[in-house]
Amino acid sequence: MGRQTQKLILSTPKSTIKTTITKTVVLQRLIVSLALAIGTALLIILTSFQSSAIPVTSASPPLKPHPLPPTLTQWQDSTNSGDYFSQVSPTQVGYLVWSQFPIRVYVEPTQAVNSKQAEDWVKNVSQAVQEWSIYLPLAIVEQPKDADITIVRKTPPLQTSPDSKMPRARSAQTTYEMYVSKNNLLSHRFTILLSPSQTGQYLLAATRHEFGHALGIWGHSPLPSDALYFSQVRNSPPISARDVNTLKRVYEQPTSLGWSVGNNS
Repeated sequence: MGRQTQKLILSTPKSTIKTTITKTVVLQRLIVSLALAIGTALLIILTSFQSSAIPVTSASPPLKPHPLPPTLTQWQDSTNSGDYFSQVSPTQVGYLVWSQFPIRVYVEPTQAVNSKQAEDWVKNVSQAVQEWSIYLPLAIVEQPKDADITIVRKTPPLQTSPDSKMPRARSAQTTYEMYVSKNNLLSHRFTILLSPSQTGQYLLAATRHEFGHALGIWGHSPLPSDALYFSQVRNSPPISARDVNTLKRVYEQPTSLGWSVGNNS
């Protein structure tokens, strides 16, 4: 077929040749653009987490553990399910442990977008927060300026991975930043972005997952039966014993967070 087409083009006038070539090039470009668009749409990842931290100086508090909160002290896993603590990464200030309770949480209210979908969004997000409150004391606040963890109904920005130049869409993103509080303690705050297009069980699973990161599980589970599994699954699991075992291990670790800055005594 290729040879026959070539002979046909060569036997036509020059003007027809130019027209044919132009149409072919345009068509090829359209096909490539369409393929890229489809590829980008299909590359959707559940979560991305990153830091935006202040520089750690010699005045930063030394790494020390905090006492376990009573909710985790009382936690016992009768099934001996194990954990995935080895998958959790410490930061430059140690583990991302909260020491002041309750942890204050702000969920973007429905007034921001007036629709039934928005109401369902808040309902599912609030349910996921409530599920985690069994293991750590949490309190809902009405103003984002008062929050330790802020959950926003917003599409996360596209992500470009180091091994690929193609941007990838994502349905959720968790980031943190560090600051020095008014009482001179090294502190941190989290922001969780959740896509407005997420609904139902997928939104519940995404919130459950991202909130686990914000509570200190800065890593992923290799098992799909855990809420912090690295990818989205068809049947989203509840918070597992392994999730809580990992959370407890994290809170037993040393950290600079919650300790006085500039006082290493």
